[in-house]
Parts: sequence; C-alpha cells; structure tokens
Amino acid sequence: MPDPSNRTAVRVSCDTVASACAERVPRPSETDPLSRGMPAAFAETVRRSAPGPVADLGCGPGHVTARLADPGLSASGVDLPAGMVELARRAHPDPRFVQGSMTALGVGDGVLGGILARCSTHHTPPAELPLLFAEFRRTLAPGGHLLWGCRMGDEHRRPTRAYGHPVSCAWHPLPVERVAELLERAGLRVVARLVQESDEQSPRPSACPLARKD
Repeated sequence: MPDPSNRTAVRVSCDTVASACAERVPRPSETDPLSRGMPAAFAETVRRSAPGPVADLGCGPGHVTARLADPGLSASGVDLPAGMVELARRAHPDPRFVQGSMTALGVGDGVLGGILARCSTHHTPPAELPLLFAEFRRTLAPGGHLLWGCRMGDEHRRPTRAYGHPVSCAWHPLPVERVAELLERAGLRVVARLVQESDEQSPRPSACPLARKD
C-alpha cells in the first residue's frame, strides 16, 4: 500500500513550490527538439492505435496537457497538490485539470487511450511503483500507450530546498532498465525508448520509455 506520510510530504512540498515551479517550467516550444518531440510522437501514436482520452499525470502547470489537446486529443491533467492544479486551470482554461493521486485515477477499466507520466513518479518509492504501473495498465485501453519520463540515477536523495523553498519529499531516480523491467512486469510492453545523456544544461541523463498495453 502507498505510504500516506510520503504522499503528504509530496503534496505539501509541491504546494510550497507551486508558484516558483510554474514560473520556471518551460513551455513545450521552449524545450529542445527531442524533449518536445516525444509528447508529439506519443499523441500521434495514441490517435492511430487507441483513440481515447489521455491523462497527463503529474501535469504541473499544464503546459504539456494543453499541447496534447491541440491536435484534437481529449486531454486532462491530474496532480496531487491543489495549488499546482489551480495554477494549471488559470493558465489553460480549456483542458480539464483535477486534483488526484496516480495510484487511484478514478476512471473505469480500459478507458484511457494514453497516459503521459513525465517527471511525475520520481517521488514514488520504488517499492510502490508496481502498484502505480498496475493502475496505469488497468485504466489503459487495449492498444493504449504510456509515455513515462524522468531523470535517471540509482541513488536516493532527500533535498531540503527546491526553487528557493523548504521541501521534505524524497527523490528516487532509477536506471531506465529497472523502470522498463517494472513496466514489463505490469503488463506494459516497452516498444521504444529515448535516452538523453547529461550535458551542460542537464547534469543527469533522462529517459522516455514508450510502453503499450497489448
């Protein structure tokens, strides 16, 4: 079962930094071509393979959610901190944004054509990821796709400040091979992955596996 204390720490910490985070998170048009190309490829894949609603989990200020809705997808955003959800609603009035947990999405079995979870699971302890990925599989339609993405690593971190504010939630970066293994065990077959190495702007490598529910 998810640790309630960890969820509370994540919610409170993310609410604390919500405004500062929203100001610093770049819009898709401001990112590098590969970073903005993966959500675009994901959106086209969903339209072709399993047309249906798309959930952007850990949506933050909602910039990517709004971009997913541009090609005609029915996209909605979900995030745990109420403050972040309110900022997303103000910035993007058209998509639907709701406060909620990734472990209990509140939709029926096989409803979603796609799930986007980029930079949204790194606060989840690795032992809880199987539960999280099982919920993703439950809610995806047959042929639906998950695009996961995060910084990679293999060390537990507990920063005390972020965006100039005190925080108390841990970070759990994982190697992409471990994430792919957990996705496969959950019944989500990895069909592609993009790995971006570290550079001057990003000191940690990142990965975006694309997985399909067969």
